[in-house]
Amino acid sequence: MIKKILIANRGEIAVRIVRACAEMGITSVAVYAEADRYALHVKKADEAYSLGPDTVAGYLNAHRLVNLAVATGCDALHPGYGFLSENPELAEICARRGIRFIGPGPEVIRRMGDKTAARAAMREAGIPVTPGSDGNLSGLDEALALARDMGYPVMLKATSGGGGRGIRRCDDENELRRAWDRVVSEAEKAFGSAEVFMEKFIERPRHIEVQILADSHGNVIHLFERDCSIQRRHQKLVEIAPSPQLDEAQRERLGELAVRAARAVGYVNAGTVEFLLDADDNIYFMEMNTRLQVEHPVTEAITGVDIVQEQIRIAAGLRLRYRQEDIRRRGYAIEFRINAEDPKNDFLPCFGRITRYFAPGGPGVRTDGAIYSGYEIPPYYDSMCAKLIVWALDWDAVIDRAQRALRDISVFGVKTTIPYHLEILRSAEFQSGRFDTGFVEAHPELVNYSVKRSNRDVAAAIGAALAAHMGI
Repeated sequence: MIKKILIANRGEIAVRIVRACAEMGITSVAVYAEADRYALHVKKADEAYSLGPDTVAGYLNAHRLVNLAVATGCDALHPGYGFLSENPELAEICARRGIRFIGPGPEVIRRMGDKTAARAAMREAGIPVTPGSDGNLSGLDEALALARDMGYPVMLKATSGGGGRGIRRCDDENELRRAWDRVVSEAEKAFGSAEVFMEKFIERPRHIEVQILADSHGNVIHLFERDCSIQRRHQKLVEIAPSPQLDEAQRERLGELAVRAARAVGYVNAGTVEFLLDADDNIYFMEMNTRLQVEHPVTEAITGVDIVQEQIRIAAGLRLRYRQEDIRRRGYAIEFRINAEDPKNDFLPCFGRITRYFAPGGPGVRTDGAIYSGYEIPPYYDSMCAKLIVWALDWDAVIDRAQRALRDISVFGVKTTIPYHLEILRSAEFQSGRFDTGFVEAHPELVNYSVKRSNRDVAAAIGAALAAHMGI
C-alpha cells in the first residue's frame, strides 16, 4: 500500500487529499509557493515544503515536484485538479522516477486531452459525438466552409483546451472571422498549442457528466451522473447529483456510455465523461476529464464512496472494492462554488483578507474549503475559496436545506457568490428541476439582490473591523 503522498496542488483540493490520507494512515506532503505559506493545506499536511517565491512556476514545474517527492521519501504523487493534473509529462516523469502517479497513464491523458483525438476514439467506440470537424482545422477558409455546410451557430474550440477557455460561439460568418485569430491566440498562450477544431453549437443543452472508476485489473464502474448545467461562460457554478432532469432509462444509458468510453481508451483511476443532451434528448459526447473533478463531493454524498481514497487504492494496484450492482444512490446533493467574486460587478474577483469566517453545519451539510478567519486570499490563483455541499432525501428537501446552509455560512472581508447562489435557489425554474446551460444568461435579474444583514452579522462585522484595526 502507498505510505507517503506528495500533493502537487494547493487550496481546498489539497486539503481534501490531506484528509483522505489521514483516514488511510498515509503521510501527506504539501508544497507551497511563498504566497501560500499560511495556507490551510500547509497547516494540515504532515509535512510541507516551499517551492520558492514565484507564485505559479513551482506548481507547474513537473521535474521539481517529482524530485521533491523522491527527496522526501514519497512513493506517490496526487495532482489534484488544475495545474499539472492533466499533463502527461508529469505522469511520465513519475513513472521514470518510481513514483506512483495517482491518475491515468500518460498515453490516456495525452489522447483524451487532445479533443479531436478524443472525439475520434469515441466515434470508434460507437459513442455519439457532436457534429463537427473530423480533426483540427487547417485554417480560416476550412472553418468557413465547414460552418456553411453545418449551419450556424458553431463553436470554435482549442484542441488542447479545458476549464472553459479557448472557446467561442459564432452565430454567423462575420463572428467566425473575428473569432478565429482570437481563439488560435488564446489556445497557443493558454495550452501551448494553436490547434483548434469546430463543433455544431447545441442550443441550450443540458450538461451531464458521469463519474467513473476503473482499476488496473479491467474493472470499470460508474457512480451515476452530475448535472452541471448551471454555469457562466462555460465555468460551472452549481453541480447536482443525480440530475433531476433525467429519467431512469436516460440515466442507465449515460452510465453505459461512460463505462464504454473508459474501456475504449484503457482508462485506469477516477475520471469523468461529459455529455450534452439537446432539447430532443439526443446524447452527445463532449469530453473526458482525466482527473478528479471539483464537483466530486456530490457524487460521494449520494453514493457513500470516497473517490479520493479509491483513487489512492487504484494507484496502489488494488482492485475496486465495488461492483456496479453494489453502487446505490440515495437522495440528492448540490454543490455551490463559493467564489471570492462580486456578482454585482460582472463577477469581478475580490481578493483580500477574510476578517471572519463561519462555516455552516447541521445534517447533510459539508464544507470543503481552504479559508479561515484572518486568511489572506492571494490574487494569483482561482477565486474559488470554498465549496458548500448539501444532501437531502428528495429534491424539495435539498433546496430547503441548501437555502438554510447558505444563510448560515458567513464570510466577511471579501465579497462572495453566496447571495447569488441564494437567488438561484429561489428561482422557480431551478426549483422545477428543469434548466439548461443558458440559465444564467437568461436570468440577469438574479444579480439584483440586496444583502440583508442580521443584528448578529452587523455586530460580527463591527467586531471583525475593530480586530483588524487593532491587529488582533
